Amino acid sequence: MNIKLYLLLSVLLSTTSLQGFSQREKLYDTNADGMQQFKTATEQALNENKHVMVQIGGNWCPWCYKFHDFYKNDTELDSIVNANYVTVKINYDKSLKNEKLFAQLGYPQRFGFPVIVICDAEGKRLHTQNSWYLEDGKGSYDKEKFKTFLKNWTIKAISPESYK
Repeated sequence: MNIKLYLLLSVLLSTTSLQGFSQREKLYDTNADGMQQFKTATEQALNENKHVMVQIGGNWCPWCYKFHDFYKNDTELDSIVNANYVTVKINYDKSLKNEKLFAQLGYPQRFGFPVIVICDAEGKRLHTQNSWYLEDGKGSYDKEKFKTFLKNWTIKAISPESYK
């Protein structure tokens, strides 16, 4: 009897959480041209003296939402992102794989989703980050790991002038 009750509750809870997930505002524009989104982001980064943080995933991906919420809901992390990066969310799904852009970025989808690519303002890929390495092992992300990652790929961090 306890197992049946447990299974019933599990199904109800997972169905409820999936309904909430499917009703969220979409993070990724499933009709956007990824190359154009990237071009716009690099132009903005050039004007603002920042790098580009490309978040690749899809509206089908619960971890993509977790990642986005994790840094957007933390004022310190969001401030680091906004001060140093132009962010752009590029969709990946069966109908829009953005293959040309992903080839240019070194096929980041091989790491799963979400995957983060840091580029300079000219569009050169500097780093691809498998987001799994930023997780806390408890179903979320680790703030210190993420903060270190962000700080390690700023313009200042990679500038030779910083190390004289």
